[in-house]
Amino acid sequence: MPRLSHRTQPSTRSRVSARTRLSAVAALTALGTLASVGGATAADPALNGQWAPFTRCPVDAAAMLAADGFDKTPQCVVSTSASGSIKLGKTTVVTGRTNLQFGVVQNADGTSTVVAPPSGALVADSATVPGGLLGLMCPSDIPVITGICQTLSDARLNKITATMESVGAPYAFDQTAGVLKDMPIIALPVRIHLQNPLLGDKCYIGSASAPIVLRPKNVDYPAFGMSFFQGDGTLDEAGEMSRIDLTGAPQNDSSFAVPAASGCGLNVGLINAAVNAKTGLPSAAGNNSLTLNSAQTHLAGLTAPGTVAPDAGKVLARNWRSAVR
Repeated sequence: MPRLSHRTQPSTRSRVSARTRLSAVAALTALGTLASVGGATAADPALNGQWAPFTRCPVDAAAMLAADGFDKTPQCVVSTSASGSIKLGKTTVVTGRTNLQFGVVQNADGTSTVVAPPSGALVADSATVPGGLLGLMCPSDIPVITGICQTLSDARLNKITATMESVGAPYAFDQTAGVLKDMPIIALPVRIHLQNPLLGDKCYIGSASAPIVLRPKNVDYPAFGMSFFQGDGTLDEAGEMSRIDLTGAPQNDSSFAVPAASGCGLNVGLINAAVNAKTGLPSAAGNNSLTLNSAQTHLAGLTAPGTVAPDAGKVLARNWRSAVR
């Protein structure tokens, strides 16, 4: 059972302490926060039963495997959403399906460590930028850009897709904020990859060194559910694993700043200038917003991690692998 108190185990595996629930709810709610426009990754494994959503949990990461079950407890977290939107400067993009996954190591002192999967915490469908390149940089008083704008009747040349990418692991995870309103839950560093034949392959808003940092907050409270299951994912009220579900929580962030676009097009300086001028970038905090209409968030961990100490991380990894179909 995911928990903050690591040295005292519940008398039965179905008992859930208030402190345990607080920690689990916080971790879960934090993940419902990110709307993204993203790209596909390699096929993820299919998992059995209650493990099904946790396809990218980094169970084999060193920090997860080292979690002993007393001072450090490993957990898997996933949040998905079917829709949302993100406003950057003057441009708003409707987002599609999103999937945010990572591991969490809960520490005995109440802090936690976020562990991202090797491919990054964030994966989601690509989104189309409204108006395409015409909307992004036309009209323009720059002669070279005006010439480009005149060629954009070709739909293939005009279409722009936007992909939001993780640039480093999430951090500043606040467990208490996960059950409250209007408090940042986690910091999520990202960049946005703009793709179009005329923009080239290196057109980004944000970068690894200067990312967009999203700090989402709860707008409302999610519905709460809990289940227990065997190591392989099969439902079992006496199972050694537990899963908490938080569903339907709307979330928002309007505190983040957005840097200027860079690396766009063959004539990088001119196209960067045209894109930034039309879209209003860079854009200071308060002029941008992220909205997630609904989130389906789940957290899985050992019901009584202290009973398998000091091998809680290894047992979690073994159970996850046993559920792969």
